[in-house]
Amino acid sequence: MQPTHAISLRPATLADAALIASIHSTSWQATYRGLLPDAFLDGEVNGERAAYWEARLSAPGGERRSVLIAELAGEPIGFVCVEQQPESAWGVLLDNLHTLPEHQGIGVGKLLMRAAKDWARAQGETQLYLYVLEGNTAAIGFYERQGWQFVGAEPDQMGGVDITALRYVYRLDR
Repeated sequence: MQPTHAISLRPATLADAALIASIHSTSWQATYRGLLPDAFLDGEVNGERAAYWEARLSAPGGERRSVLIAELAGEPIGFVCVEQQPESAWGVLLDNLHTLPEHQGIGVGKLLMRAAKDWARAQGETQLYLYVLEGNTAAIGFYERQGWQFVGAEPDQMGGVDITALRYVYRLDR
């Protein structure tokens, strides 16, 4: 599928919390099927993500994070959240990057990632890091094709189950 209009990015505001939560939930429901419990994906994920994004976008420290929404012909189709982590030795956290399933493969993820890298550079940072759910082979492949490098794995919890989060880093001097 090729876009007939250019993909644009705009900063998110607190008023976008429900929209971002909806994109996030839809992405998880499509991507994490078989990795997280169906009961979580079909039920509580919507409310859990809505509460998460309402709290996140209203939290202090907004100057240390950037949340951008990708739009195609005025229709929201993805988002990215990147945040400085002063206590982290890993650099800036690329916390979320999601594209609605029907818009994957048209360059939205690359555009959002480029914006995250540009934001981190503008903050004087030299490295980004992210976590990806073990078993999310599509995302792992995407990140590795973009030059991200695997540096470790950590136990975590998501959807009420134990998971393994894979940590990747990207040096901004590339």
